[in-house]
Amino acid sequence: MAVTLSAEAKKLIDRPTFAHLATLMPDGSPQSTPVWVGREGDRLIICTSEGSLKGRNTQRDPRVALSMVDFEDPYSEVQIRGRVVERRPDPELRIMDPISHKYVGKPFPFRGYEGRVALIIEVERERYTKLPFEHTPPK
Repeated sequence: MAVTLSAEAKKLIDRPTFAHLATLMPDGSPQSTPVWVGREGDRLIICTSEGSLKGRNTQRDPRVALSMVDFEDPYSEVQIRGRVVERRPDPELRIMDPISHKYVGKPFPFRGYEGRVALIIEVERERYTKLPFEHTPPK
Protein backbone atom coordinates (compact mmCIF):
# COMPACT_ATOMS: atom_id res chain seq x y z
CA MET A 1 0.00 0.00 0.00
CA ALA A 2 1.49 3.32 -1.10
CA VAL A 3 2.15 6.04 1.46
CA THR A 4 2.39 9.80 1.17
CA LEU A 5 5.91 11.12 1.69
CA SER A 6 6.37 13.54 4.57
CA ALA A 7 7.38 17.13 3.84
CA GLU A 8 10.77 16.47 5.51
CA ALA A 9 11.41 13.43 3.33
CA LYS A 10 10.45 15.31 0.15
CA LYS A 11 12.79 18.14 1.09
CA LEU A 12 15.71 15.74 1.52
CA ILE A 13 14.87 13.76 -1.64
CA ASP A 14 14.59 16.94 -3.72
CA ARG A 15 18.12 18.04 -2.84
CA PRO A 16 21.19 16.45 -4.49
CA THR A 17 21.48 13.86 -1.75
CA PHE A 18 22.78 10.41 -2.67
CA ALA A 19 20.66 7.42 -1.75
CA HIS A 20 21.75 3.88 -1.12
CA LEU A 21 19.47 1.50 -2.99
CA ALA A 22 19.21 -2.05 -1.68
CA THR A 23 17.92 -4.76 -3.99
CA LEU A 24 17.75 -8.54 -3.56
CA MET A 25 20.14 -10.95 -5.27
CA PRO A 26 18.85 -14.28 -6.63
CA ASP A 27 19.93 -16.04 -3.41
CA GLY A 28 18.04 -13.46 -1.29
CA SER A 29 21.14 -11.61 -0.09
CA PRO A 30 21.03 -7.80 -0.17
CA GLN A 31 22.96 -5.72 -2.69
CA SER A 32 23.40 -1.99 -2.08
CA THR A 33 24.63 0.75 -4.39
CA PRO A 34 24.69 4.57 -4.21
CA VAL A 35 22.27 6.20 -6.67
CA TRP A 36 20.80 9.50 -7.73
CA VAL A 37 17.10 9.87 -7.00
CA GLY A 38 14.31 11.84 -8.64
CA ARG A 39 10.78 12.26 -7.43
CA GLU A 40 7.41 12.29 -9.17
CA GLY A 41 4.83 13.14 -6.53
CA ASP A 42 5.15 10.45 -3.87
CA ARG A 43 6.97 8.04 -6.18
CA LEU A 44 10.75 7.85 -6.51
CA ILE A 45 12.72 7.49 -9.73
CA ILE A 46 16.04 5.67 -10.15
CA CYS A 47 17.57 5.54 -13.62
CA THR A 48 19.73 2.62 -14.70
CA SER A 49 20.08 0.14 -17.53
CA GLU A 50 18.06 -3.07 -17.73
CA GLY A 51 21.32 -5.03 -17.79
CA SER A 52 22.71 -3.51 -14.58
CA LEU A 53 22.65 -5.51 -11.37
CA LYS A 54 19.92 -3.28 -9.89
CA GLY A 55 17.98 -3.52 -13.15
CA ARG A 56 18.16 -7.32 -13.20
CA ASN A 57 17.48 -7.65 -9.46
CA THR A 58 14.37 -5.45 -9.57
CA GLN A 59 13.09 -7.26 -12.67
CA ARG A 60 13.12 -10.51 -10.71
CA ASP A 61 12.06 -9.10 -7.31
CA PRO A 62 10.66 -5.54 -7.21
CA ARG A 63 11.19 -5.01 -3.46
CA VAL A 64 13.74 -2.29 -2.62
CA ALA A 65 14.94 -0.18 0.27
CA LEU A 66 16.61 3.24 0.15
CA SER A 67 18.35 5.33 2.74
CA MET A 68 19.46 8.94 2.44
CA VAL A 69 21.52 11.04 4.85
CA ASP A 70 21.64 14.84 4.65
CA PHE A 71 25.13 16.00 3.57
CA GLU A 72 24.90 19.11 5.72
CA ASP A 73 23.35 17.43 8.75
CA PRO A 74 24.18 13.71 8.85
CA TYR A 75 21.83 13.25 11.81
CA SER A 76 18.92 13.90 9.47
CA GLU A 77 17.94 10.86 7.42
CA VAL A 78 15.14 9.13 5.57
CA GLN A 79 14.63 5.38 5.26
CA ILE A 80 12.26 4.01 2.64
CA ARG A 81 10.92 0.61 1.73
CA GLY A 82 8.95 0.08 -1.44
CA ARG A 83 8.73 -1.71 -4.73
CA VAL A 84 9.35 -0.99 -8.38
CA VAL A 85 5.87 -0.64 -9.88
CA GLU A 86 6.82 0.62 -13.34
CA ARG A 87 9.78 0.51 -15.72
CA ARG A 88 9.85 3.36 -18.24
CA PRO A 89 12.21 3.17 -21.20
CA ASP A 90 14.37 6.31 -21.32
CA PRO A 91 16.53 6.01 -24.47
CA GLU A 92 16.67 9.79 -24.98
CA LEU A 93 17.31 10.46 -21.26
CA ARG A 94 14.27 12.70 -20.86
CA ILE A 95 13.82 11.35 -17.33
CA MET A 96 17.52 11.08 -16.48
CA ASP A 97 18.59 14.57 -17.64
CA PRO A 98 16.52 16.52 -15.04
CA ILE A 99 17.90 14.25 -12.30
CA SER A 100 21.44 14.83 -13.61
CA HIS A 101 20.83 18.61 -13.55
CA LYS A 102 19.89 18.31 -9.88
CA TYR A 103 23.17 16.55 -9.04
CA VAL A 104 25.75 18.01 -11.44
CA GLY A 105 24.06 20.98 -13.11
CA LYS A 106 24.10 19.56 -16.66
CA PRO A 107 22.61 16.78 -18.82
CA PHE A 108 23.73 13.23 -18.08
CA PRO A 109 27.08 12.85 -19.88
CA PHE A 110 26.91 9.14 -20.75
CA ARG A 111 24.53 9.21 -23.70
CA GLY A 112 25.09 5.83 -25.38
CA TYR A 113 23.75 3.24 -22.94
CA GLU A 114 21.49 0.59 -24.43
CA GLY A 115 18.41 -0.38 -22.47
CA ARG A 116 18.24 2.78 -20.34
CA VAL A 117 15.23 2.59 -18.05
CA ALA A 118 13.67 4.59 -15.22
CA LEU A 119 12.56 2.50 -12.26
CA ILE A 120 9.45 4.02 -10.68
CA ILE A 121 9.27 3.13 -6.99
CA GLU A 122 6.09 3.23 -4.97
CA VAL A 123 6.86 3.90 -1.32
CA GLU A 124 5.29 1.50 1.15
CA ARG A 125 7.04 2.73 4.29
CA GLU A 126 8.89 5.96 4.99
CA ARG A 127 10.62 7.06 8.14
CA TYR A 128 12.25 10.45 8.53
CA THR A 129 14.49 10.93 11.57
CA LYS A 130 16.29 13.96 12.93
CA LEU A 131 18.49 12.91 15.85
CA PRO A 132 19.16 15.49 18.60
CA PHE A 133 22.88 15.83 17.85
CA GLU A 134 24.87 18.66 16.37
CA HIS A 135 27.16 17.83 13.49
CA THR A 136 30.72 18.95 14.03
CA PRO A 137 32.39 19.27 10.62
CA PRO A 138 36.03 18.15 10.43
CA LYS A 139 38.63 20.89 10.81
